[in-house]
Amino acid sequence: MSVDKSDSGSAGKLAKPTSAKCPSFWRRIEQNFRKRRYRWTYKILFDPDWYRKVHADSSGWEGDPWEHYLEYGKYEGRGLNKILNLVTTRGYRRRKVRSYSRWIKKHDSLTPKIRQDMRGKVAALNRKPLLSVVMPVYNTNPKWLRQAIESVRNQIYPHWELCIADDASTERSVIGLLKKYQKTDSRIKVVYHEKNAHIAAASNSALALAKGDFIVLLDHDDKLPEHALYWVAEAINRNPEARLLYSDWDSLDENGVRLPGYFKPDFNYELLLAQNCVTQLGVYSRELVCELGGFRKGYDGSQDYDLALRVVAAIPHNQIVHIPRILYHWRQHSSSVSHSSSEKCREAGRRAVADHLQSAGGGSVEVSPEAPQFHRIKFPLPTALPLVSIIICTRDYEALLRKAVDSIHAVSTYTNYEIVIVDNGSRDPEAVAYLAFLAKRPRIRVIRDDSSFNFSRLINSGVAQSRGEVVCLLNNDIEVITPEWIEEMLSFAIKPDVGAVGARLWYPDGKLQHGGVIIGGSRIAGHFHLRLPRGNIGYFGRAVLQQELSAVTGACLMVRQGVFQEVGGLDEKLEVDFNDIDFCLRLRAAGYRNIWTPFAELMHHESASRGYEDNPEKIAKYQQEEDFMRVRWGKTLEQDPFYSPNLQTGAANPS
Repeated sequence: MSVDKSDSGSAGKLAKPTSAKCPSFWRRIEQNFRKRRYRWTYKILFDPDWYRKVHADSSGWEGDPWEHYLEYGKYEGRGLNKILNLVTTRGYRRRKVRSYSRWIKKHDSLTPKIRQDMRGKVAALNRKPLLSVVMPVYNTNPKWLRQAIESVRNQIYPHWELCIADDASTERSVIGLLKKYQKTDSRIKVVYHEKNAHIAAASNSALALAKGDFIVLLDHDDKLPEHALYWVAEAINRNPEARLLYSDWDSLDENGVRLPGYFKPDFNYELLLAQNCVTQLGVYSRELVCELGGFRKGYDGSQDYDLALRVVAAIPHNQIVHIPRILYHWRQHSSSVSHSSSEKCREAGRRAVADHLQSAGGGSVEVSPEAPQFHRIKFPLPTALPLVSIIICTRDYEALLRKAVDSIHAVSTYTNYEIVIVDNGSRDPEAVAYLAFLAKRPRIRVIRDDSSFNFSRLINSGVAQSRGEVVCLLNNDIEVITPEWIEEMLSFAIKPDVGAVGARLWYPDGKLQHGGVIIGGSRIAGHFHLRLPRGNIGYFGRAVLQQELSAVTGACLMVRQGVFQEVGGLDEKLEVDFNDIDFCLRLRAAGYRNIWTPFAELMHHESASRGYEDNPEKIAKYQQEEDFMRVRWGKTLEQDPFYSPNLQTGAANPS
């Protein structure tokens, strides 16, 4: 069953940013336009060609660009035209900076007492690893280079060395600055290239200087907060088996103002294939990096991504540690590698992922269709395609069931499937007649069950009588959109370490209904990016990228039948709600990983057949099952490993 039964309340709606103060004249213009007056405001102020050109996500919008602006762009602070965009965007960014500044003050600021306590804890550490900060340099702005070096020298944790490789800089000021620091601080080592060899070779030269237990990667124009290496050493002591550690990051503008960054999940393999989510700050076992041959030439611009993928392939995932703190300040400016040669970097990143997939057993990488800076991964299916049993529970509502079954037959390109319909006592004459008709059709079986409603028991019964090696739980209020939805989900479901696979589900109005499930918050669980408009890629692209999540909705869930039976199917004590969440958590407890893919898309007319918890009896049942979940799962519900503790509670609108 679906997790969220109502759209009411703050957890079920996107929290829209407070709109900027503006003259009442402009506010009236927008209000009057909504009332279909003053059409001249559209013609004069809004530039649809400019809007489509500047905002790539609007290019796939089928309707009027103005509707896209009202639905999405307005709340992102986008302008109506090139001129107004400067004003609007700056105002929106100022609000974001102010909000983030408040977070920094509350959660990421050090007092003299905190610094003193940290130094005391350093002295008490059982293990004091030497951390080698590796930094390639080339014609850096001297001001930023000085800040980068000083950010290392100002570290609270004292056991570090800074290993710099200058890649034949032509700016005299850069060479002079490096030589000055080399003489000033014995912990700073510098090697100078006679010819420019690019960033991978320079990184290897810096690596050759390192003697530490771990290397810490730092770009020549970025900064480390003063407590960065302290938290790295602390994490190494808490996780002595760790060989790869990574943290969250934020940005610095050209004036040094901190801007919101990326609050990352714990290690997420599928997400790593889609984006480089372990860079900044990346910390690696020096011995392991040397064994792997260091940084590979030919991957310049994505050499750290390539290294991360090769390290991940070489170690068990329990040796990868996420530090959920901002330990890296990434400077954003037009002359940085990521800006000046972004397409070259992206191409190198795709090659790195392709190499990794080839060595890992197969798969191909493509540009993500909705977020071209990221990747889509396609995994091959076996030659002998397994039978997929689609399990649908229903009662009455013939029109809904007909739409679901017809869409499966008409849209799906996968042919080796059967449909098992569990009829929970339909009485409507049209539904009864339609079920009788379906029972005579090939590949469809109808099982009659007149007992009281218990979704878990009905599903278990359907699965038990199915013949497929793989089963797909599907609500009767689902309509297939993507022709290759079965192939996409199946490509993950057949993997030995994968449990449940979920799909991307849309409301009929084009808003996102299911982008995976996040555990915790004020409720047991909530849908990730709930009601996000189509065209919005979500928090750092996570609404459009394949990834591991704690749970997926049972409205469309695929799993191998053997795995389903291994964990005991759905728990029949959970008759209505949370049975899918409980099932996914039991899969994780058994060692399986749950995957969500946005490339299997279906329409979900949520709770159309059963309704919402809107009467005392249903509310009481919901509360009973919620209490059951809290008792069974306890602390597991306190923090989802795939949702940062630094983000607001409630997964609908991560911020």
